[in-house]
Formats: sequence, C-alpha cells, structure tokens
Amino acid sequence: MSDFQLVIGNKNYSSWSLRAWLALRQTGADFEEILVPLDEPDTHLEILRHSPSGRVPCLLHEGRAIWDSLAICEYLAELFPEAGLWPADRAARAHARSISAEMHSGFAALRSIMPMNIRRKPGAFPIGEPVRADIARICSIWRDCCNRYHADDDPDDPGFLFGAFGAADAMYAPVVWRFHSYGVDLPESCAGYAQRIRALPAMKEWADAARDEPWVIESEEK
Repeated sequence: MSDFQLVIGNKNYSSWSLRAWLALRQTGADFEEILVPLDEPDTHLEILRHSPSGRVPCLLHEGRAIWDSLAICEYLAELFPEAGLWPADRAARAHARSISAEMHSGFAALRSIMPMNIRRKPGAFPIGEPVRADIARICSIWRDCCNRYHADDDPDDPGFLFGAFGAADAMYAPVVWRFHSYGVDLPESCAGYAQRIRALPAMKEWADAARDEPWVIESEEK
C-alpha cells in the first residue's frame, strides 16, 4: 500500500477532487486512489469511512485524514517543499494563497450554473450577469498574475500563475474545464493560460479517465 491514499469522487464531475489530485501529482509522491462514485445510495456512508466531513477529497497519510482541498495543498507543501506548490517569495506566496482562498470560498454563481462536466460537448451556454461577473473576476485574477509574475521575453517561463505550476493553478484548474465545456470566450491572455493548463499531462490523464467513467449524474448534465 502507498503511504498516501486520496479519496476522490467521479473524475468527470468532482472539481474539488481534481484540485487535490493535481497538487498531489505535482509532489511526485506515489499514491493510491480511492474513488467513491457520487450521487449513489451509499455514497455518503462510503465517504464517511474515510472522511469525517463526509465529503471528498480526503487525503489519508500516516493514520491521519486531511479532508479539504486547500488544507491538502498546505499539508503537501509542508511535506514536499521542493515541489514548489507555493511561491518562494513571501509576497507572491501571500498573493497565491489569497487567490486560492478566493476560489475556495467564492464564485458561487459559476459553480451552480456551470458545474464541471468534462464529458460535455464544448459549446455555448446561456449565462446571466452573476456568472459573467464571476468569469470577469477570474480573468482579472489571471491577467494580474500574468502581469506581475511572467516574463514575456523569457522562453523558459512556464506560463502558470506564479511561474511554475503550483497550488494556485490546481485550485483554478476545474474552472479551465468549465470555460472549455461551456464555450466561454476568453481574452487572448487568459485563453493561453487555460490552454497550458489543459495541456498538462496530469490534466490529460484525469480527463481521459473522466471520459471512460460509466456514471452519469443527471443534475450535473446541463
């Protein structure tokens, strides 16, 4: 058995699971997935076997459970400082934590109207002003990070929010899928960032597995 086990939900729908999974993959640590299908009669009880909150994701390590995506990122950052989940610079680190916390607690309209559904055939989707405001705010966050932390003339700049891929990118990765699946027209700079996230090998691996899943949750099929 691996030292780490990550309890997750359906890869097609579980945006919070994706965040923790990407952060754990970034560390390079070997881990075992425990996938609990969501919206099944026994889902809650099955998750409670591992997670005291009854929700996914939950990281299991050395007899302890860490049951929140952002808490998992913090835990992994402490265990694997070489993974660079948070920027080394204090100011940049505070910025990364701030936008990660904003994603963690905000954007309710976007979450409600445009649930993550990787299998959805990309196409336009009618959205109202609250969702447009969420999209605009996310684009503003991405542009600000690009302006502060990217060097346009540096061919070695990987082009993520704070340079190398980190926890903040993991927190926003499900939004990239939402924008793609629902045909959101992004400004050029934001579209480039979204494309880089979707091109990550780990994202491709997750998406391939999501497309192969047999489960369908009708309430998430919009």
